[in-house]
Amino acid sequence: MTYKSDIEAIDALSASYKKIREEIGNVIIGQDDVVKSVLISIFSNGHCLLVGVPGLAKTLLVHTVAQVLDLSYNRIQFTPDLMPSDIVGSEILGEDRSFKFIRGPVFSNIILADEINRTPPKTQAALLEAMQEKIVTVGGQTYPLPKPFFVLATQNPIEQEGTYPLPEAQLDRFMFNVFLSYPSFQDEVRVVKNTTANKQFDLQKILNAEQIMYFQKLVRNVPITDNVLEYAVGLAAKTRPNTPTATADVNKFLSWGAGPRASQFLVLGAKCHAAISGKYSPDIEDVQAIAEPILRHRIVRNYKAEAEGITTEELIKRLF
Repeated sequence: MTYKSDIEAIDALSASYKKIREEIGNVIIGQDDVVKSVLISIFSNGHCLLVGVPGLAKTLLVHTVAQVLDLSYNRIQFTPDLMPSDIVGSEILGEDRSFKFIRGPVFSNIILADEINRTPPKTQAALLEAMQEKIVTVGGQTYPLPKPFFVLATQNPIEQEGTYPLPEAQLDRFMFNVFLSYPSFQDEVRVVKNTTANKQFDLQKILNAEQIMYFQKLVRNVPITDNVLEYAVGLAAKTRPNTPTATADVNKFLSWGAGPRASQFLVLGAKCHAAISGKYSPDIEDVQAIAEPILRHRIVRNYKAEAEGITTEELIKRLF
């Protein structure tokens, strides 16, 4: 892939994004913001946590994205008895009396970590290490994961019986925390129509692994003005209670704010949001467009906020 300039490459990314959206839209009806967030996190080389009740097509969405992007895909169903070796792989004794490493399902471009909060911390940590380092270490040997590598984890917000909530430090590894809501009545009618008939969609493959990695580099090259960069960093800094930049609302309703990783993701996300919208540099609107899913899981409300029924989303909007 060679483009004469970054401007031409950004135009190509924007056009590819529109095509990907159209293809995914054949299978996934509605959920536009969710699809957008998932694609931004792929092009920003981040990971995504999807939170929604069962039956909202979270698994189908991830599978469809993998098909359209021509990437290898594995689904890991997290259960209370899942071991780290079930994810990363293990060594077995071969016929020649030497140990061989059998790769686990994590060796794939896209991993769907289904119901990640259903498995004990040791197994969660094995996946989170792979997410952060993009390598797996077994028996003192290091094995690189395929590139691009990208985890979409799902969580069910209703049933918390027998679950292991992800600690804040591990939630911080995810670029986005995306909430899925119920479809509108019209969307649901279309979903039911399509899924209860013999309708088959042959999805076109729009991009491959090499092109995705090219666009991931391109997103980092997108220039950003100092005032937009400072706005993004300021937005994350404002969420930290009892600091000079904290707002009155933050001091009153938050017990914990977002760390520097939030600032990095706000800048990367804004660059990517601008590029897929066909803009050559992000502005403040681009930062605001992606702020909610980036900050949502990085700030912790105190009892006052919970007692007064003030949501995390409301507090984020007040920061704008």
